[in-house]
Amino acid sequence: MNFVTPKREEINPFLQLLLLLFYAVAGAFVFGIIGLVICMAMYGMGLVSNFNLLLSGDAEYISGFKVIQILSSIGTFILPPLALALTERIKITRFYSFKQPKVLLFLLVIMIMIVSMPFMEWTVMWNQKMVLPDFLKGIEAWMKEKEELAAKMTIQLITVSSNWDFVVNLIMIAVLPAIGEELMFRGGVQRSLERSFGNPHLAIWLSAIIFSAIHVQFYGFVPRLLLGAGFGYLYYLSGSIWYAMFAHFLNNAYAVCAAFYMQKHNMPLDKADEPIGFLWYGYLISAIITIALFKFFKDSASRERKLG
Repeated sequence: MNFVTPKREEINPFLQLLLLLFYAVAGAFVFGIIGLVICMAMYGMGLVSNFNLLLSGDAEYISGFKVIQILSSIGTFILPPLALALTERIKITRFYSFKQPKVLLFLLVIMIMIVSMPFMEWTVMWNQKMVLPDFLKGIEAWMKEKEELAAKMTIQLITVSSNWDFVVNLIMIAVLPAIGEELMFRGGVQRSLERSFGNPHLAIWLSAIIFSAIHVQFYGFVPRLLLGAGFGYLYYLSGSIWYAMFAHFLNNAYAVCAAFYMQKHNMPLDKADEPIGFLWYGYLISAIITIALFKFFKDSASRERKLG
């Protein structure tokens, strides 16, 4: 006689989200303590009086700040979704759909990321022109101050003095966020929201909003929202998280490589975010082709699933 083991039911999706949040807070706390201990070993007890300089990315403590950033990515974004899968007693590769990737779909992701760059540039410029009403001028001034601090910190992070610094930056800014943030927001949040509402599009956009908001960069909210939605659709249309991770890596790695190139050619890093500048129809063509490529990606992914 054959016995069929019934498929184990997952816990309530809202409880999954609460568990994710709990694991993220716990991971951030534990790995924050570990990072602090490492920084103490690097700089001595005198670090206590200069703790604000460490967290602000001051050049003197940039190595310690990078240690904290790397450990934060691991503790806050990578381990919590892995812990959720273990809590559900489901293999991580199955829980987050680590299906075998296809070369064609990888090539389409590369094309999407390249072709969408002009349109994304337009959204950046549009978002940076945001002006709040007069009664919110105080909030607007605070937002601009935060944006300037973030820009200054970013320049400190991507400044390199050796090829090793470049490798560390690539891991810290491109590899770890691509793995961790996609596991957390697409594999964890989006997946649970889709189970909650039964609507994949609502889940994708809600996850993208949370993904953008968590970065607390108001003048980059819209482009990051669109990026998050794009990653979400790559995950949903393909049924595999590999493509969202790859697209996220390409986006971040481009910034790291561009900064490295600029420094090698003695170009100021504060000019890195300056728009190239396209005519209006260039932005429109970019948007149209990007949508067409997503449609092609959807059809190709569907065809690959049927062949598989």
